[in-house]
Amino acid sequence: MSSTTDFIAELIRAANQIDKLTALEKNRLLDRAATVVRKMREQIGIPITRTGGDAVTEIQVVAAAVPFGRRTNEEVRAVLLNAAAMIRDLHIVLDTGTEIQIGGGTTH
Repeated sequence: MSSTTDFIAELIRAANQIDKLTALEKNRLLDRAATVVRKMREQIGIPITRTGGDAVTEIQVVAAAVPFGRRTNEEVRAVLLNAAAMIRDLHIVLDTGTEIQIGGGTTH
């Protein structure tokens, strides 16, 4: 397995065992997921926006709230699974060299 697929599996395992994770473990996983998604999107050429509608921003907001108990385990689980799905999809795009059109232009 590649490090990407290993990380996807780690996110899914964590989501399935969310009750066993500390707030710090949840925070670190979410931070790593946001970093991985951001880097993969940059490699593909997908722009990162700093608005509330961006998936990376959503992951970061949840990560920041977790240490303060401001997110439920169900909310964290959903974000972990969403991050795993995004990383899987981005990995496929990078691995296959699929071209993506954004705003009329072609990237990767």
